[in-house]
Amino acid sequence: AGLAVFDPDVAEQRAARGESVILVREETTPEDFHGIVAARAVLTSRGGMTSHAAVVARGMGKCAIVGCKELEVSTEKREFRVGTTVVNEGDWITLDGATGRIFCGDLPTVPSEVVRVIGGQLPADQAPLHKAFSRVLAWADECRRLKVRANADTPKDARVARAFGAEGIGLCRTEHMFFEGDRITAMREMIVSHDEGGRRRALAKLQPMQRTDFEGIFEAMHGYPVNIRLLDPPLHEFLPHGGEESKMLARQLKLTREELTRIVDGLRETNPMLGHRGCRLGITYPEITEMQGRAIFEAAVRAMRRGIDVHVEIMVPLVATAREFEHQRAILEDCHTQIARAMGFEISYQIGTMIELPRAALTAREIAASAEFFSFGTNDLTQTTLGMSRDDAGRFLPGYVERGMLPEDPFQVLDIDGVGKLIRMAVEDGRLARPGLKTGICGEHGGEPRSIAFCHQLGLDYVSCSPYRVPIARLAAAQAALA
Repeated sequence: AGLAVFDPDVAEQRAARGESVILVREETTPEDFHGIVAARAVLTSRGGMTSHAAVVARGMGKCAIVGCKELEVSTEKREFRVGTTVVNEGDWITLDGATGRIFCGDLPTVPSEVVRVIGGQLPADQAPLHKAFSRVLAWADECRRLKVRANADTPKDARVARAFGAEGIGLCRTEHMFFEGDRITAMREMIVSHDEGGRRRALAKLQPMQRTDFEGIFEAMHGYPVNIRLLDPPLHEFLPHGGEESKMLARQLKLTREELTRIVDGLRETNPMLGHRGCRLGITYPEITEMQGRAIFEAAVRAMRRGIDVHVEIMVPLVATAREFEHQRAILEDCHTQIARAMGFEISYQIGTMIELPRAALTAREIAASAEFFSFGTNDLTQTTLGMSRDDAGRFLPGYVERGMLPEDPFQVLDIDGVGKLIRMAVEDGRLARPGLKTGICGEHGGEPRSIAFCHQLGLDYVSCSPYRVPIARLAAAQAALA
């Protein structure tokens, strides 16, 4: 329950004053990240199971209702409508994320006993439900073959994941680290720079921030692998799109509003999901990959010096060709050599790729010649295989399922006949080139029981899901092993 707010900055400001808020948007973008962090819950009229709001909220254990077709959101009027009911900014609403129901008013809610124990608000010896929960999961762990990792982007997320029984990080999205405090200013400074020198000066400000985050995650995951994905989203997602924030940014960067608008317009893409993102950014601007590589290896050495058992995995996103992967791998290997020599420490690490494009799955044998692991990004692989935007498909997918066009929402339950066939092909071909190839999935399907059963049958090494879905995945992996 919370007060309806329609702007992420307002959500952050009111939450800082101790108010409970619910962020209401037509849809969220990475630019809204700080508002989601501040809010008790998120409500959107667009999106689906794997949309930005759903993925981020699930990772934080927050309630979210997304893709509510009957919701008419007006950020200008700061209100939303459902039929004849109008809710204005500052009105109390209560969300039920399990059913998708929205209630007017402040309804009393009861926190989960398990979550209270995990969060340290309740002693375990006073929680009989948590004791039973732990016993069942211990039985599951004895049966399952699949490892269960978590998608976690901060040291706090990593600690929650460990508390739920995660056996490592399967996806650490480095872009989420850039949306806080001074980081976003430095990131924007890098984006608007006209030359490599300007970009490197801005990246030099970001490197110690990333290093600190990575070191915290290594510490939280002591003894377990941490899979860090290089920068993935298109750069325009880090820039404001008008309003007071644009004015403030122009002043900070000593630009005119017109200059900033020209830069933002120049970065805007018709179809950013398939545009200048992922490894394409690292190839165009290799200094970005270099900064992230140095931050990862420096963090690893600092953690190891404190006695932390570090297992580094670096993942190159949106690879379509073996040459793209090899280009990025060469930069990372050079970073490792420099850091290991300068800091006097040898670092054990692996470099692999996300398989999230059909071409990557079809040419897995060539990619596996230089990639030490494959992590299947099933969110984007589903989008690119079915030709469906995960943020827009919610408008027609329910009707599709009702009419029998598809047996399930493919963003919730893995499409085994299509996407699953590509995954099977990539695993088999990849292991022909590299018999010891490590494989796993890190999309939202990693926490869905039927999809986990398929991963077990295929012989994947692990699944990775949001921290709060780790218990589900542990249980589902055991059920798959016993089936």
